[in-house]
Amino acid sequence: MQNQKIRIRLKAFDHRLIDVSTQEIVDTAKRTGAQVRGPIPLPTRKERFTVLISPHVNKDARDQYEIRTHKRMLDIVEPTEKTVDALRKLDLAAGVDIQISLG
Repeated sequence: MQNQKIRIRLKAFDHRLIDVSTQEIVDTAKRTGAQVRGPIPLPTRKERFTVLISPHVNKDARDQYEIRTHKRMLDIVEPTEKTVDALRKLDLAAGVDIQISLG
């Protein structure tokens, strides 16, 4: 697996959850002897929704809701077989979306 890198992208609604998961991945990769670049915080996506409270009149009565999607990216440079096996066995928290690509 020489001359390869593993790019891992994480998404979550809770920033504490994504930070803990990222730290687990970094610790696992460093423990197996791989070099890690990152974690790189990517821009947070903010979705805002406005809902009318009043069903008939009173257009000014509204509630606003927001969903934030936090993203992180990290690269594992020159992974070994031990690194790949350890990452495959790693059990991360629910609520974190993981996208892994080899390149």
